[in-house]
Amino acid sequence: MGEPEEAAGRTEQPAVPRPLCDVRALAVPGAAPGVTWKLAESGRQLDANVVHLPPGERVDTHVEPDLDVLLLVVAGDGTVTSAGTDEPVAEGTLVWLPRGSSRSLAAGSSGLHCLTVHRRRPGMQIGRRAPGTP
Repeated sequence: MGEPEEAAGRTEQPAVPRPLCDVRALAVPGAAPGVTWKLAESGRQLDANVVHLPPGERVDTHVEPDLDVLLLVVAGDGTVTSAGTDEPVAEGTLVWLPRGSSRSLAAGSSGLHCLTVHRRRPGMQIGRRAPGTP
């Protein structure tokens, strides 16, 4: 089957802490909407994105059934709406969005740059069905 990785000189190195980026530098006025940065390190247990919403844009109401999400406003302002309550957010605001909660996010007049962090979703698994499963 081949030689063990260690014998072949390909031992996996443990991940080491290191700076990834300056999220403030990603908060550029007039930036294109959407994801401006994402965590892409192999072997990670987290997903993280910096997202830009231009002034007046929004993420429509949705429910995330499986993941808690932390949202940190990096620049700008806006509103998080959940359970019929509008919560204003601005630079430095940290919001917990618990799994199962209904929420939407709207950018204010200066737009909104935010960092979102959540547990990484497992990749698609291909396997055999259990006996008796249609």
